[in-house]
Amino acid sequence: MAEEIKSVIARSRDTIIADALGVVALMVMLIVGLALPGLI
Repeated sequence: MAEEIKSVIARSRDTIIADALGVVALMVMLIVGLALPGLI
């Protein structure tokens, strides 16, 4: 099982990086969206 996980990570490193950037962007939008009503 660990070998399979390692091989999947090795094959899809670019996709994992893009997914991580997408998650960060979504979290930033969520935080800004929740904080925005307090600023107005």
